[in-house]
Amino acid sequence: MLRTLSRVTALAIVVAGFAAPSVALAHCQVPCGIYGDQLRFEQLLEDAKTIAKAQAQLNELLAEGQPTAQSVNQMARWVMTKEEHAGRVQDTMQAYFLAQRIKADSPRYVEQLKATHTVITSAMKCKQSADGTTAKAARRGHLRSLPGLRGQRA
Repeated sequence: MLRTLSRVTALAIVVAGFAAPSVALAHCQVPCGIYGDQLRFEQLLEDAKTIAKAQAQLNELLAEGQPTAQSVNQMARWVMTKEEHAGRVQDTMQAYFLAQRIKADSPRYVEQLKATHTVITSAMKCKQSADGTTAKAARRGHLRSLPGLRGQRA
């Protein structure tokens, strides 16, 4: 049974990797001067909650024992959701904060880079694992790091 379950899990991960869309959710890079930092912070926290929910559901489905076609389908969908939301976190941090909001001449530049790195790395770890502790750590990392990004200048 464990061998079958491992194959099912591997298949779900492969399917998720090909099916997960890659969309950057950052604002334009014209630059238009219109920024919505608070909106980005709220979206990042919502993504972190979604990742935690996906990991919990994956583990719950796995604990049910013998996989069924329905449980394999649901596992694949939860893996895709987890990957999508972790990717959104990374995309937002890179395309919005790193590319547009964090300025090299800011006195808080190093602090902001460290905060961004913490969030991006936490999202990467969530992609690599279905262990709920990675989502908890990511959420704590987001909550700790985001204040370091607040107060950006246009």
